[in-house]
Amino acid sequence: MSKILIFAGLTLMLVSGYAWAQTNTMTSGRPSAVLTPERCNELWKAAVPEGDTLGQGSAAPFVVNFSQVDRDGNGSLTITEFEAGCFKGMVKDTGQADAGSSSSTGSSADTEGSK
Repeated sequence: MSKILIFAGLTLMLVSGYAWAQTNTMTSGRPSAVLTPERCNELWKAAVPEGDTLGQGSAAPFVVNFSQVDRDGNGSLTITEFEAGCFKGMVKDTGQADAGSSSSTGSSADTEGSK
């Protein structure tokens, strides 16, 4: 009876350890989910509201591992590099673009309605 309990306990520890190891928190720069081109474009607009490059300091909320996405090593990302990062799972879906796109849509509708 004690052998069965020991075996069950070890099995439970192994299974729970495996499940815990599968949790992807993206803190070590490992790839995550691949983003759709539409979602990637929304995130680019949220990350770079004006201009055409994303610096390393501003990229932290969006990019998992900046050095792997910055292909030319110049310290900033172009939209081409950012899109390549999206398709490799190196860009995080932060949810930041959701709020921005709905508020801008609402404000333009309000502006058009008041004219």
